[in-house]
Amino acid sequence: MQHGESVARDVAVVALTAITTLVAGFGCALILEYLLIRASRQFGWFAIPNERSFHQAPTPSIGGLAIVLPVLAYLGYVSWTGVQAPLGLALGGGVLALVGIRDDIKEVSAVLRFGCHILAVALVLWQLELPYSFVVILCIGAALVWHVNLFNIMDGIDGLAGSQCLFYCLGVLWLAGDLPGWLGEMSWLLVGTAISFLVFNWPPARIFMGDVGSGFLGLVLAVLALEMAQREFLPLVASLLLLAGFWFDASYTLCVRILSGQKFTQAHRSHLYQNLAAKKGHQWTTLAYLIFAGTWLLPLAYLSLRFSQLNILWLALAVAPMAVAARYFEAGRPGPGNTVAA
Repeated sequence: MQHGESVARDVAVVALTAITTLVAGFGCALILEYLLIRASRQFGWFAIPNERSFHQAPTPSIGGLAIVLPVLAYLGYVSWTGVQAPLGLALGGGVLALVGIRDDIKEVSAVLRFGCHILAVALVLWQLELPYSFVVILCIGAALVWHVNLFNIMDGIDGLAGSQCLFYCLGVLWLAGDLPGWLGEMSWLLVGTAISFLVFNWPPARIFMGDVGSGFLGLVLAVLALEMAQREFLPLVASLLLLAGFWFDASYTLCVRILSGQKFTQAHRSHLYQNLAAKKGHQWTTLAYLIFAGTWLLPLAYLSLRFSQLNILWLALAVAPMAVAARYFEAGRPGPGNTVAA
C-alpha cells in the first residue's frame, strides 16, 4: 500500500511540474510577445517585404526572443544547480540569440553569422560528455551547425517553425514518457512558449520569429535530440522522424540547387514549403504540414521504437511522400520568382 501511495505521489509531482512549467512558459512568452510588438513599433524593428518574402506589409521581426529569454533563464538556473550539459547550451544559445537579434535589426555579414554558429556549437560540444572519437564529434558538430541553419531556412512562412517546435516537443514527451530532469522540463517549457508564439504568429502573423528565434530553436531541438539519444531516453531515429519535414526539405532543395549548377548560396524561395505557400497560402501549408506530421511522421516514430531493426524502412517511408511532392512541385528548381538577385 505504501509503495502504491509513493508511486501516486511521484506521478502527481511529475504532472504538477509539467503543468507549472508549461503555464509559466506560456505566460512569460505571452507577455513578452505583447511587449516585443509594442517595442518593434516604437523602434521600427520590422521585416520589410522584399522579393524573397511572402508577407505584404512591414511586420515586427523579433518574436522569437519571447521563446529565447524564458529558455535561457531556465538553462541558466539549471546550470547554476550544477548540471553540466545545460551550461554549454545556454552559452551557445546565447551566442546565437545575440547574432540573431543583431541580424534581425540590422543585417550582419554571412561570415560573422556562420562564425557565430560554429562558436555556439563548439560551446555546446565542450559541455556534452560524448564518448566518441574526434572525427565523430566533428561530424556531430557539422550536423548541429546544419540544423541551426536549416531551421532558419525553414522559418519562411507564418506558423511553420513554431508548429515544428510544438510538434517535436509534444512528440518526444509522448514517445519518451516522463522525461526526467531538465530534458523533460525544457520540453514542457518549449511547449508553453511555442503556443504563446503561435498565438501571434499563426497566419496572418502579427510578429515573426526572426533569426533570434529560428537559429536558437535549431540548436536547442538538436541538442535535446542528441542528449535524449545519449541517455537512452529516445533513440535518435525517432527524433529524426519527428523533424523529417524540416531537414528533408532544406537538404533536398540544397542538393537540387547544387546539382543543377545554381548559385546555392544565393537567396531564393524555391523550397517545397515555399512553393506550396505560393500556391495554397500560409495557413493551408502550415496546417497541411501539421496534419502530415501528426498522421504520418509521429506513427513512424512510434514504430521505430517498437521495431528498431526496421529503422531504415521507417526513414524511407517518412521522406518518400515529401520526395514525391518535392519533385512534383519542383523544389529547388529555377523558375520565375524563385531566385532573388543578390
